[in-house]
Amino acid sequence: MLKRFPAVCGLACVLFFGSMAAAADWPQWGGPDRDGISPETGLLKEWPEGGPKLLWSADGLGHGYSSVTVVDGMIYTTGMLGEKGFFFALDTDGNLKWKLEYGPEWRGDHSSARTTPTIDGDRAYLMSGLGRAVCIDLDKHEVKWSVDTAKKFGGRNITWGIAESPLVCGDIVVCTPGGPDASLVALDKKTGEPIWQTKELGDRSAYCSPMRIKDDQKDLIVTMTESNIVGVSTEDGAVLWKHPYRGPCQAHPNTPLYHKGRIYVTSGYNVGGVALNLAADGKSVAVAWTDKKLDVHHGGVVLVDGCIYGANWLNNNAGNWVCITWDKGELKYETTWHNKGSIICAVGMLYCYEETGDVGLVKATADEFKVVGSFTVPKGGGEHWAHPVIADGRLYIRHGDTLMAYDIKAP
Repeated sequence: MLKRFPAVCGLACVLFFGSMAAAADWPQWGGPDRDGISPETGLLKEWPEGGPKLLWSADGLGHGYSSVTVVDGMIYTTGMLGEKGFFFALDTDGNLKWKLEYGPEWRGDHSSARTTPTIDGDRAYLMSGLGRAVCIDLDKHEVKWSVDTAKKFGGRNITWGIAESPLVCGDIVVCTPGGPDASLVALDKKTGEPIWQTKELGDRSAYCSPMRIKDDQKDLIVTMTESNIVGVSTEDGAVLWKHPYRGPCQAHPNTPLYHKGRIYVTSGYNVGGVALNLAADGKSVAVAWTDKKLDVHHGGVVLVDGCIYGANWLNNNAGNWVCITWDKGELKYETTWHNKGSIICAVGMLYCYEETGDVGLVKATADEFKVVGSFTVPKGGGEHWAHPVIADGRLYIRHGDTLMAYDIKAP
């Protein structure tokens, strides 16, 4: 049973909820633009000793590495109870409003739910660890459609199960089953019927959630498969280009970054990162630079004021925090804190959630890794792998079956 544990009341609540108007939603994996950046303003630039105030915690969310999405005053996530995957809907006070089973979940190594729901209007989209794409009606609290992409498209599961958050592009939802003739597929977001599939690629899936690049000259989806960084036409799934990118595990869990004609990817396991210049028409790429220092395992990266920040991979249990430049991949610093971890950004501040359970507020400056506030996650269990989220003046931290909400709104 999901329980809520209140931590504040009275005037503090009045002040907090009175400032909600300037808040921003976090509707999908990686935030509004899948780049780990929150557009919110008016957040604390320093934390008090012991960290920001814990507003509430809610447990009973099942075993999961899933992050959360926050839209229109509701919080959504996934978790595994027994052998089944469940979609959870909570209000922003941490109260469970409803939950819905969506089918079997991943029971292999590191068994859990992985997918972060993508919210689009009155629908939520997710991808189970077994490769089942699911659409949920948020008003009726029911599964609208469900497609077993492994069965339908010959998808081949991977070592740690599918760990993808689907991408909605207009009228389609894109996912990566990794079939011989369907590395990527687009489904009609209303019906789940196939719209296109990448017949000429043939790569198995990696653990990457795709992103979209769209302007007046191009419209493409960029992701990483087992063997390549790929660019695929959003309109018909044609493979526009692919760039070889392999490592010992072919994990590739970090969503690519894009900025002003350049794509950056990184994958851990000593694969290193690569920056690719994208042609104006989106139909080709060329290597701009490569880097071995910022070699991120699965914690993601953010781009802030011309620098890329993240935590590198020294081994599966250790890593340092690193800053390199966007233009040349030049190392600005490599710093030991407690361990590697995940990262997001808002108001020029980095929010670093380490695999030790330590959370730090760090100024996004190339001069140094300056921690201006920290705390240790007090609840939950298992690995600290779920990425943090910022929405409505709150920092959300998922740890195992527990979600915590911290007040980070400035007075």
